[in-house]
Amino acid sequence: MNSDGRDEPRDERVVWTVIGTDIGPLLLAATRDGLVNVVFHATDAVRDQALTRLASRLGTEPVQAPGSPLLAEAIRQVEAYFTGRRQDFDLPLDWSLISGFNRQVLRELASGVPYGTVVGYGDLAGRVGQPGAAQAVGAAMGANPLPVVVPCHRVVERDGGIGGFGGGLETKRRLLALEGVLPQPLF
Repeated sequence: MNSDGRDEPRDERVVWTVIGTDIGPLLLAATRDGLVNVVFHATDAVRDQALTRLASRLGTEPVQAPGSPLLAEAIRQVEAYFTGRRQDFDLPLDWSLISGFNRQVLRELASGVPYGTVVGYGDLAGRVGQPGAAQAVGAAMGANPLPVVVPCHRVVERDGGIGGFGGGLETKRRLLALEGVLPQPLF
């Protein structure tokens, strides 16, 4: 469904680029409405699969455009985050790749779990009025189209376990270490 409520494919450009980070290459994709997708480990094969999926979901072929004004601020803020110069993202986000409960949970996560803190799956479920939905929150984290910017790495298990992560547990550990939640890895 489009952001304007229609079920038709959106007739607009989707632009993308890949940037290098401390956790490996990230694919960033944006529409005129904002950042729409962040993809971990964006090697050629992962990138191609992500772009095919984006084309199918958004109804238009993504265009590589690292210099696009639609990406400029996202690139700047993501790079600043990884160098420790930024703790919060202030970007327009295109939520069209996610809907319903998952969107509700991710919006709460983005606005209510600040840098350097964590929240349990069950606690996050309670924040959106579904206290028994910890597993559904886990599924929402796995479906997050905007990881890092919408910080699913900050969601952990109730007993102190790190929980799962679509980008891999080592990536989650590195992001939590960057934010001071975990100690930095020794090597």
